[in-house]
Amino acid sequence: MRWLFLLLLVLNVFYYVWHQQEAPLRAKDVTPLSLYRGSQQDIRLLSETSVDVREGQGESRQDCLFLGGLARQESISRLQQRLLGMGVEVRPSSKDVSGAGYWLSVAPQSQRLLGDAQLQNLSNEFNELKHKIMLCEGVAPAQ
Repeated sequence: MRWLFLLLLVLNVFYYVWHQQEAPLRAKDVTPLSLYRGSQQDIRLLSETSVDVREGQGESRQDCLFLGGLARQESISRLQQRLLGMGVEVRPSSKDVSGAGYWLSVAPQSQRLLGDAQLQNLSNEFNELKHKIMLCEGVAPAQ
């Protein structure tokens, strides 16, 4: 029994020395993500697309800015009057933006008048005000 223990001990020492003499592992070379993805770099989310390609022809889609989320009709009327005073063309939205509250749709040509500073000022004035950029028409084509 003593000889078996000594044999196992010598084998463990030999195994330890053998592993210590091996070359240390190198870090694996990693190819850059831009080279790896190659042709897949043009993948975008549906909300990021500005051109819809249907049946080989490009049709431009327009994104609209929606302001609202206000619970009361009086608040949305005041917001509409405030935006009209700023020269921004808005109309009540018939699109169900988030399921709650009243929303206004800002015309695409008027969106340039509403920058981050103006949206922040409006958010301070109207506490519950939210804004979203979505397609003016639905995702599915109207038939």
